[in-house]
Amino acid sequence: MDNSTISVVFADPTHAHYAPRICELIYESALQRGTGIAKRSPEYIAAKMTGGKAVVALDGEKLVGFSYIECWGHGDFVATSGLIVDPEYRHMGLAEQIKRRTFELARRRFPYAKLFSITTSLPVMKLNSRMGYVPVTFSELTEDEEFWQGCQGCCNYDILQRNHRRMCLCTGMLYDPAKEPPRKQSRLAPYKMFFRNKVKKLFHLK
Repeated sequence: MDNSTISVVFADPTHAHYAPRICELIYESALQRGTGIAKRSPEYIAAKMTGGKAVVALDGEKLVGFSYIECWGHGDFVATSGLIVDPEYRHMGLAEQIKRRTFELARRRFPYAKLFSITTSLPVMKLNSRMGYVPVTFSELTEDEEFWQGCQGCCNYDILQRNHRRMCLCTGMLYDPAKEPPRKQSRLAPYKMFFRNKVKKLFHLK
């Protein structure tokens, strides 16, 4: 299948009607993986789209992928969650497109926040790693009680409780913008600087 017809865009209120289908895909994904995923209601998903905190992948008018962001800890943390792709559209690189678009959305809206993700999916972990996320313990993630209450719909919630929220089957991953590696300087940069200095000297500029 060709993914050239698929668009990955920031969601808005016009996409809210896809919420029930998104919930179906999230549930189906949880059953297939057998590892659990926090349940979300259509109202919750619709609110993410109307609030400009989600990304949708569309093949024409057909919803084929989704992800969203949520702010926690008074803006100190942002979670990227709910990444799903329609089974018919998997193995096309679409998950990475959605993930990168969601990452872009989070960085635009919350440029100073730490971005985190908890997942049981190895492909998602690999995607996160390529984007600069590193594995961390749950203690390095948000302490916001509302976030952890959202895990109650997961079939593994009892594991999280038994371990006093220190660990579960999910892996926590964190992207800290404060630790972002410096951009590699162009090889031409020294020559550009030399030329600018010459021009300034020529015209007696400070």
